[in-house]
Amino acid sequence: MEFTAEMIAGLLSGTVVGDKNASVHTVSSIEGGKKGALTYLTNPKYEQYVYTTQASIVLVSNDFEPKQELSATLIKLPDVGAAVLQLLEMYNAMKPQKKGISKMASISEKATVAEDCYVGDFAVIEAGAVIESGAKIYPQVYVGDGVKVGAGTTLYAGVKIYEGCRIGKNCIIHAGAVIGADGFGFLPKPDGTFDKIPQLGNVIIEDNVEIGANTCIDRAKTDSTIIRKGVKLDNLIQIGHNVEIGENTVSSAQMGIAGTSKVGRNCFLAGQVGIADHVNIGDFVKIGSKSGIDKDVADGEIRFGYPALPGMNYHRSFAVFKNLPDLQNRVRTLEKSVKTLEEKE
Repeated sequence: MEFTAEMIAGLLSGTVVGDKNASVHTVSSIEGGKKGALTYLTNPKYEQYVYTTQASIVLVSNDFEPKQELSATLIKLPDVGAAVLQLLEMYNAMKPQKKGISKMASISEKATVAEDCYVGDFAVIEAGAVIESGAKIYPQVYVGDGVKVGAGTTLYAGVKIYEGCRIGKNCIIHAGAVIGADGFGFLPKPDGTFDKIPQLGNVIIEDNVEIGANTCIDRAKTDSTIIRKGVKLDNLIQIGHNVEIGENTVSSAQMGIAGTSKVGRNCFLAGQVGIADHVNIGDFVKIGSKSGIDKDVADGEIRFGYPALPGMNYHRSFAVFKNLPDLQNRVRTLEKSVKTLEEKE
């Protein structure tokens, strides 16, 4: 489908500067824009590309004033980021939707699957599972005994949901994620071997959660590992048994949380953060990349480093760390000067 600048401006309540009949049929980055593409400027450091892009239409803020000639038609908007999100959501909604239940899927007679669900080739749905209205189960997904998948939830190819777990409504779980594998529990024996501790709980994922590819969330030893509503987890994340993550918390890739720790709501955990077992993280906490947390963190605090320090303490310490070679040389010079003065006495 093609859209003119006039149509897009009307949809977004924007103002056209240039050819109102300029048309687009795709979207692109501003630096890689081609004719027929719609692009946008949200970060001032990319302004240089406004003047060189071949894109037909560029979304810009109301206060943007060109410093050079440009070929693209502009659409001025009060909030470019929000407008881009609106357009992407509309574009995504217009894409063809998966429908129907494949004859090559294996669905237990004791499972309940809503008629309007999509179930792809070689998906397996075990006895007692419930798949609610509008859910999408892509090829090679495994849904174990007694699992519940909420309405509108999407399980992409290769997702594995172990028995007894609960997935809320409108969740997205990306390819290869494993929900409900055994927690890492072993009891050491005098002879150096280990007894496996049975993991008898489950995983509960509430509504509107998104879980990245190849992320693993372990079932609880008893009770439940809980991911509260609105949580967003990136790819390659490990969540241990009996962990609880609060509402609307976000984490980047390769973060790991050991068993029985709790993270509050609206936290941000950057990439490769590690949280030890039995640690409590408060609400609205921010933890910088590669930080290691082995003690509780109060509400609203910021942590960096390993072991993690309060934000300003870390920055002050880092200012010293990077100057250590110079400081070492200065100390050696001072030591020589002191020694020389002592020898003269």
